[in-house]
Amino acid sequence: MWHVLSANQFGVNFRRQHIIGEYIVDFVCIAKSLIIEIDGDYHLSSEQQKEDATRTEWLEKQGFKVIRFANDEVLNKIDDVIKTIETNI
Repeated sequence: MWHVLSANQFGVNFRRQHIIGEYIVDFVCIAKSLIIEIDGDYHLSSEQQKEDATRTEWLEKQGFKVIRFANDEVLNKIDDVIKTIETNI
């Protein structure tokens, strides 16, 4: 994912592993207030989903839009992931 985002193909800069409040987000475009999270299988547990929802809610209250992709999507459907990012920039 970082290879795609760092290539600047979206015309904006992304940072990776960036601290926002008490959270470290996977990728963020500050200029567009867009956060991209890549979720591994452990995000499927109900406890982790609750934590993710709390995290997303807090980040959205700070003015960010959060989009999430499953790790499998990034590995196997990167074109769809890129299209989703393009529509959110």
